[in-house]
Amino acid sequence: MKYITSYAPIICIILFLSVGSGCDNTSKRQHISIGTAPIGGAFHPVGSAVADVVSRNIVDKDWEVTAEGTKGTQQNIRLLVNEDRSIEFGLANAAISYFAIRGEGAWNTVHPIRSVVTLAPNVGLFVTPKSTGINSIADLKGKRVVVGPAGAGFEYFLQPILAAHGLSYDDFKPLNATYNSAVDYLADGSADAAFMGGAIPTPAVTRASTTQDIIFIPLEESARKSLIEKYPFFTPITIPTDAYSNVLTEPFDTINVGSMQIITAENVDEDMVYHFTKTLYTHRAEVAKAHPAGKTINETNAVRNVGTPFHPGAIRFYKEIDIWKE
Repeated sequence: MKYITSYAPIICIILFLSVGSGCDNTSKRQHISIGTAPIGGAFHPVGSAVADVVSRNIVDKDWEVTAEGTKGTQQNIRLLVNEDRSIEFGLANAAISYFAIRGEGAWNTVHPIRSVVTLAPNVGLFVTPKSTGINSIADLKGKRVVVGPAGAGFEYFLQPILAAHGLSYDDFKPLNATYNSAVDYLADGSADAAFMGGAIPTPAVTRASTTQDIIFIPLEESARKSLIEKYPFFTPITIPTDAYSNVLTEPFDTINVGSMQIITAENVDEDMVYHFTKTLYTHRAEVAKAHPAGKTINETNAVRNVGTPFHPGAIRFYKEIDIWKE
C-alpha cells in the first residue's frame, strides 16, 4: 500500500506559531493505483477516467486515485498478487483472468484475483483482404495470420476459438503485431489475415475497411455455440450493418472474446473495494462522458459473471442497491 504524506505538518507549524497550538502530524493520504495498459488501446483511457471519477467523488476517504501505465492484463494480475503489491485495482480481459484464477494455460499457479465490475465487451473479428480467397477459419491453414501483440495474452481466447474449428497455432504462421501494424501488414501483403478485437466500431478495423477491400471471416455456427456453452467469458455478439458499412451488407454474428473488467486481489480490504465500487457505480455517468465503456457500468452488465468470482466488497455494494444475482 502506498501513501502520500499530506501538507498537515506545515499547517500544524503555522497554527502553532500563530495561535500557540499544534495538531496531530500523522495525517496521511492514501494512494490507490489502477493498472491499465500501454497507450493506444482502451484500457488506458478507461482506467484514467475511472481513476479521475473515483478520486474526485470519494466520500469519507482521503484517497488519491491514479491510473498507472502497465503492459496490460497479465502484468496487472501479477502486480495485484505479488507480495509487494504495487497496484490495488487493474483493468483485465476476462478470458485471461479466467485462466489465471484457475492456474491454467501458461499460468503455473492459481492467481487469487476477484472481479469488481464488468465493463465493455471485446468483440473479436478475423479480417482478410478479399483477394486472399480466405472465406472460413479453416482457410487460415498455411497462411500468415496476425494474432496480436507479443505478450498480450491473446492466445487465451484465440486458442479455444481455433480449437473449436479444428486448428491450432501450428497450422499457420502466427505473426505478432499491434492492430494498427496489422492493417499495414494486410495492405502490403505481409499478412493474409489478422485478428482484431475491441469495442464496436474498432478504429483499426474501420481504417482497414476504408483503405482496403476486406471481409470478415465468419465463425462456424456450431463452433460459436460450443464456445459460448463451454466458457463464461464468450458471449454472442451481432455487429450491426452500419458499424462497418464498407464491409457489411447485413448484421454479422461473432462473439465477445472477453469483456473488459476491473479486478483486484482476493485479500484486498473489503471496505476499500466497497467504497471504490460504490463511488464508481454512483458516478458512472461521469465515466461515460470520458469514454463509451462507462455506459456498460449498469445494473445488468456490471454484475455479469464472466468467470472470475466477485470480491466481497463489490458484492456488498451490489446487494445494497439490489442488483446482485446469486
